[in-house]
Amino acid sequence: MKKKIEQADRTHPAFKNKNADPFYNIVMEGLADEVDGEHFWDAVAEDAVFEFLYNFEGFPNRLEGRKVYMDWFSGYGNVLHSADGLRVYKSANPANVIILEYAVHGNVPSTKKEYHNRFCSIITIKDRKIIHWRDYMDSLAVVLSSSRD
Repeated sequence: MKKKIEQADRTHPAFKNKNADPFYNIVMEGLADEVDGEHFWDAVAEDAVFEFLYNFEGFPNRLEGRKVYMDWFSGYGNVLHSADGLRVYKSANPANVIILEYAVHGNVPSTKKEYHNRFCSIITIKDRKIIHWRDYMDSLAVVLSSSRD
């Protein structure tokens, strides 16, 4: 008997904010053989932990729970138009860790500047769901695209 795939709440504002679709899509491409679900949020366990190893005023370093991260993403303000440069690395030990390198491209409406950023996301999978996410990025890209000068 096939296990029923648990979908995230499709009425949540994180689904209506299409600004992050290139991010969602490239992550799902990188995790295609590792997780279940049609959308990024379907692949995230309800109790997943997200760590962001960069510091910006007002940006959390840790979020616990899918809904908490969805709530944050519902207000995502950058407009992404593409993502590329995907590299996928699968850990041998432990076997449930996937490392994704990728870039996103778009603009920051509040500054009218282009936004190009590179990420390295270390993702732990259990029962075909994301249970832990540790993120590194090019912090200078955020500073440059967010400054009003």
